[in-house]
Amino acid sequence: MDSRLNLVALMATLYACAASADSQETSMFSLSSFGTVGVVHSSEKKADFTSSVFKPNGAGHSRSWNADVDSLIGAQVIANFTPQLSAVVQVISEQRYDNSYRPFVEWANIKYQFTPDFSARIGRTVLPTFLLSDTRKVGYTMPWVRPPMEVYSLMPVTNSDGLDLSYRFHVGEFTHTVRGNYGQSDSREADNAGKAFARDLWEITNTTEYEALTTRITYLKADLTVESFNSFFDAFRDFDAQGNAIAARYDPNNSVFEFIGIGASYDPGKWFVMSEWGHFDSHSAIGARSAWYVSGGYRLDAFTPYATYAREKSESETSTSGLMAAGLPPTLAGTAVGLNSSLNGILGTNEGQQTLSLGMRWDFAKNMDAKLQYDYTRLKGNATGPLINPQPDFESGGSFSVVSLAVDFVF
Repeated sequence: MDSRLNLVALMATLYACAASADSQETSMFSLSSFGTVGVVHSSEKKADFTSSVFKPNGAGHSRSWNADVDSLIGAQVIANFTPQLSAVVQVISEQRYDNSYRPFVEWANIKYQFTPDFSARIGRTVLPTFLLSDTRKVGYTMPWVRPPMEVYSLMPVTNSDGLDLSYRFHVGEFTHTVRGNYGQSDSREADNAGKAFARDLWEITNTTEYEALTTRITYLKADLTVESFNSFFDAFRDFDAQGNAIAARYDPNNSVFEFIGIGASYDPGKWFVMSEWGHFDSHSAIGARSAWYVSGGYRLDAFTPYATYAREKSESETSTSGLMAAGLPPTLAGTAVGLNSSLNGILGTNEGQQTLSLGMRWDFAKNMDAKLQYDYTRLKGNATGPLINPQPDFESGGSFSVVSLAVDFVF
């Protein structure tokens, strides 16, 4: 409860600061704020629906209606020191891995504009992986309550500490913006299970704009380490050569992670349609997956009804024979069988899912909207999808429904 009171207090403070900034138009500093207040209900009572793998709980088992899934508040300060030199800091408060709302720095970088078309940034910058990456945390900029999770969960990391270069050029009536990023990223897993490290992370993205059409192509590669797997695969290594071989194959310890994505959006104003496809290969037990979605909506004055269909599937093995228990002493044979079962459980959670979403956006005031969204998700095989905290009597696979209500704002 204290974390929610702190969130309300922070929202009030940011609103006051934004109003103060508006009265100081000549300042080199500009302040903007944004946020979402939402509640979510899930029909699955034996697990929690969550919007991020980095959150510790959600709607369903922990609470029938949960405000932590989508609610957040953020502020961004831009400093324009000269026409070429600027800096930005963005701070966000949302549910974190430790169930707190402690604010964290999402962006913090210095930018130098060498020419009108070429710039460089150093510090913490956004990873432009998806069409909506730049505004992924700003619910007001999106037609939905949240981006389609089948695609956007393929790459849950949103920023990188390092260097970002951007170059814009024109070919006829087409405008291309090529961005290159190099750096690293650290994320904490839920309930302090450990950290996820991405090192030697580099990404190249090309965004093309032509009238109402925007397309984006992305390739990303990094060395990935997920600490929560370390002790599990160390147990395999106790089984000498065959255990070492399994650990080398599945342990995400400095394993290569690759992602490729393609997206397109057409928005002439009265209506919109957009679609994205992504694929990653972790070269580990996390597996290889592909996902896509298509979404469209029609604007009727202040109301925008929309529909989305999204699908995700595994493109790697979902089970393995694991350790050979035959010939081992009874105590070791039992351990081997248990390790094999756990590994197959990890591999099986990646089998796939599909979601149909129907929603309505209502722009009821300047810079504010309200959204109602219904999601129906069907899981394939032993997949768990966006469900965490499974209880002992939870049955994988099957289907569940989610109802989301949200109010977004920007100031």
